[in-house]
Amino acid sequence: MLCLVAYLVLLLQFLVHVTAYGTNYENYEPSRFFYACQLQLGLEATFCSPENVSCPCLNPNYLALMAGCIETNGGAHDDALTKASIKSGIKDCTYYGVTLNSSWYDIAINDYHNNAKSASEIANFNMSDIIDVPFIVNHTASYPYQESYRRFYANYQGSLYYGAAILGFWLIVLLVGGFINWSKILFPQTTKKMTSPLVNYWRKHVTVPATFRKKKAQDQPFLKVFGFLIPSRFESLILALFYGITILCNALNMEGIDNDPLFNSRYAAENRYVADRSGITATMFMPLIFLFAGRNNFLQWLTRWNYSTFLAFHRHTSRVMVILVIIHSFAFTYAVYDEYAEDAAESYFYWGIVGTIAGGLILVQAILFLRRNWYELFLFLHVILAALWVLGTWLHLVDMGYIQMVVPAIAIWVADRFARILRLFFFGFPKADVYLLADETLKVVIPKPSYWKSIPGGHAFIHFLKPTYFWQSHPFTFTDGIEDKNAITLYCKVKGGITHSLYKMLVAAPGRQCKVRVAVEGPYGEATPAKYADTAVFVAGGNGIPGIYSEIIDIAKHTTHSEKQSLKLYWVIREWRSLFWFYEELVNLNKTNIQTTIYVTRPDVITCIEDFSQRFTATTTTTKTTTINSGSLKLESNTDASFEENENEKQETLGKDMAVKEVVHDDLSSDEKSDVTLIINSIKNELSHITFLEGRPDFEKIVPQEIHESNGSVTFVTCGHPAMVDELRYCCAHNVDNKERKRVDFFEQIQVWA
Repeated sequence: MLCLVAYLVLLLQFLVHVTAYGTNYENYEPSRFFYACQLQLGLEATFCSPENVSCPCLNPNYLALMAGCIETNGGAHDDALTKASIKSGIKDCTYYGVTLNSSWYDIAINDYHNNAKSASEIANFNMSDIIDVPFIVNHTASYPYQESYRRFYANYQGSLYYGAAILGFWLIVLLVGGFINWSKILFPQTTKKMTSPLVNYWRKHVTVPATFRKKKAQDQPFLKVFGFLIPSRFESLILALFYGITILCNALNMEGIDNDPLFNSRYAAENRYVADRSGITATMFMPLIFLFAGRNNFLQWLTRWNYSTFLAFHRHTSRVMVILVIIHSFAFTYAVYDEYAEDAAESYFYWGIVGTIAGGLILVQAILFLRRNWYELFLFLHVILAALWVLGTWLHLVDMGYIQMVVPAIAIWVADRFARILRLFFFGFPKADVYLLADETLKVVIPKPSYWKSIPGGHAFIHFLKPTYFWQSHPFTFTDGIEDKNAITLYCKVKGGITHSLYKMLVAAPGRQCKVRVAVEGPYGEATPAKYADTAVFVAGGNGIPGIYSEIIDIAKHTTHSEKQSLKLYWVIREWRSLFWFYEELVNLNKTNIQTTIYVTRPDVITCIEDFSQRFTATTTTTKTTTINSGSLKLESNTDASFEENENEKQETLGKDMAVKEVVHDDLSSDEKSDVTLIINSIKNELSHITFLEGRPDFEKIVPQEIHESNGSVTFVTCGHPAMVDELRYCCAHNVDNKERKRVDFFEQIQVWA
């Protein structure tokens, strides 16, 4: 909360100091009479030589004609438009080095009324010859000029309104989302009763399920390198409305007039309208894009949506923004095609090109395939290209009056980075104890300051302060220490990158443990409303257990025996060794009222099971074959791989130095089998408060069973392999409208960010 306050204070200070920078926005629509008359007069009569650009401001006949044109076309009935035209005349002449008196219009209109002549009244009138009397403009021909400028300037002002409409849409979405989610916290008993057919239909078909059948946490493969993530159905509905509103706001009121005198054709006029509209609306929701992507996004607190949801919104809104800017660039290039070389030499033009190219490159380098396989490179390039985008946008708009739209985006970005640094120093830079457990998991025990409060189910970003990768940070869920209450424990699956480097260091270290200085940024996230449910069912898969354990153990601590709330924990693991790295926490469950069930989907795999012999001193093991065998990796086919960590789906390719021979029960001798049986029995005896089942959980049976056994509402919370999370989501959605009319909620802790 302290970091959030600091973030908001810095944001406001930055906005106050920087907003005044650059040219202020000016609404030209009230001045359209002046500029329309200026265009028309230049085509109907000549008062000055073309070389003398300041002459019109000094020529009383021209000023009289201008005043007459303004009055005739509406100024006589609209004082505001007349005043705007007077100011435009003064501003226009100032540009040419002439100071025009504020009373120029009154003098000029009197001159027009007393001395103006039509073409027929001027002897030997020729449009190209300079005349020395005020000229009566052809009023019947004024409409195209006036209408052309009206539509041109109205599009500028209208673009602001349409951009505001897009932002207004997001404001409504965020407020409604916040109201719904906070009502679950503030009015839990009322929420439990919301099981009417209409509410259940909406939740079953919109808010709970994946967009298409099951896949939400899982990525959708497409042509190998063009895989993508599909948001939930509710998120997809929001995004579909966003796309629709954006298209609508960039299509309305874009009609030009035939033979447009300002742009010479209707097509050219409409092209310019498209260029201006797309550029303005894209710039207006630029701050929102940076806010969605920030770790310290206060909207997460407002809506109680997780970071993954906001990243989904960030990806889609940023794509739309870049596409709009590309449309703006192409349309504007066409509009200035005849003067391209001259315009391209202007700083606003080439910095616009820089920003557009940076945005296009971001679209390419941010595809899921690149994010998954080269995340650190992606992140580095993403930040550099985003900085170029901001720089290009700033220098493109600084003299156009739209810089105030860019300032909030920069302020949000700077404030987020500042808050992140503040969090790092707030935690300190302690030395952590790092252990390699069961050849698959790093256990990181980090001393924490007494004032650092954990968030049940939350996560933190950790930096391992080594010269080769200190700048990298990775998110992990954590638990409070079992033995040391002034420490937090993180569990990191050994994959590639940093965890691979730490693995190699720990393999060579005595006892497979060492101390590493770390920096911790966090905590982030919020606990789910599961604590308010009559039955809270937590389901974890593989390394998804820490966050799940953290939240359910916190609920158990604050639940008295007199309360009727039922707490249940399911953990799905692939093999017995997965228990080893989380064993102390499992033992600690004996002190709670949590009903725990562990599914072992490959109980025949006993790789590294001899590690348990160090705990069970009465057991003598001879299973030497289960130790690391460098260079040989035997991977059995895994029929249940969709529910656990699949070795072939790791984000990074591991080297041979991490190869672990998979040992199955049938490969052992009779003595070794006996030792393994003793170890497994010892595990079950010490963890007698836990039910062990072999095989894969059937959520199609578990979910309705939990609903039936509950005394009331049921909340399912899950984190694990994406396929497992999607399966549970699917089953929960199908049981929202259960016959017993019990409230069923589903929450996922899994954060699919890359």
